[in-house]
Amino acid sequence: MEVKPIITIQDMVHTKPILKKTFCQKWLEPIIDKNAEITIRIVGSDESKNLNNMYRKKKYPTNVLSFLVDDVDHLIGDIVLCAPVIEKEALEQSKNLQAHYAHLIIHGALHLYGYDHENQIDAEIMEEKEIKILTKLGFKNPYLIEDKIS
Repeated sequence: MEVKPIITIQDMVHTKPILKKTFCQKWLEPIIDKNAEITIRIVGSDESKNLNNMYRKKKYPTNVLSFLVDDVDHLIGDIVLCAPVIEKEALEQSKNLQAHYAHLIIHGALHLYGYDHENQIDAEIMEEKEIKILTKLGFKNPYLIEDKIS
């Protein structure tokens, strides 16, 4: 029997699910170990703001937060996505909402594996990895923001 990552989606915002587990598994496959356990939690602005303040001392909601629970035997972590922030960003940046979720889930997973963007060199390494993964999955470069045509 093939071992696959365990992915749990907790949507605290939508009554109808907006993320399919099969999509999330496909997006995370190039990154996470086959025996990893990831919880993807979709939250509102208040929960995101509270978590961001508690863990990063920033008093505003943010698009994605990652929390590593354990990485001794296998990776266990949480990726917290703020739906209102993500939806606003996608609209402002003329991005497909599904593609934006895919990008932020990949971004969050890379954080779980130790990638960060605290300095220019690390940011470039992380962004290059994200672009490569997203391109293989059929998504556009998320760092190229297309201007809206009036």
